[in-house]
Amino acid sequence: MLYSILADLVLLLHLAFIIFAVLGALLVLKWKGVLWIHLTAAVWAALIEFANWRCPLTPLEIWFRQLAGAEGFEGGFIEHYLLRVIYPPGLTRNVQITMGVLVLLLNIGIYSRVLPRILTRESPSRRS
Repeated sequence: MLYSILADLVLLLHLAFIIFAVLGALLVLKWKGVLWIHLTAAVWAALIEFANWRCPLTPLEIWFRQLAGAEGFEGGFIEHYLLRVIYPPGLTRNVQITMGVLVLLLNIGIYSRVLPRILTRESPSRRS
């Protein structure tokens, strides 16, 4: 039971990381301190896709599932709905590269809107 819960928590952390990597630039509007954390996460997410690496959270989750006696990703709500988002069926190398490009393009688009706002707010001429 404990290992199953830990596997589900790792899965939720994995999903949260993906969402943050894709859309975290929006948080920079509110909290500019998130900028470097998000840029690091977005680059890491894109690198994983481009280099065909395996995110370290995946083997951790699988290990917990195996300790729980599971044989794969079948089961309850979390496995049924969230796993398909993180591990989509038919995931090919081209799909991975496309996902990496989309992460970068989306974030470049968001930052092209966010950074001018941040820089204008912090401009010394605006403060006087």
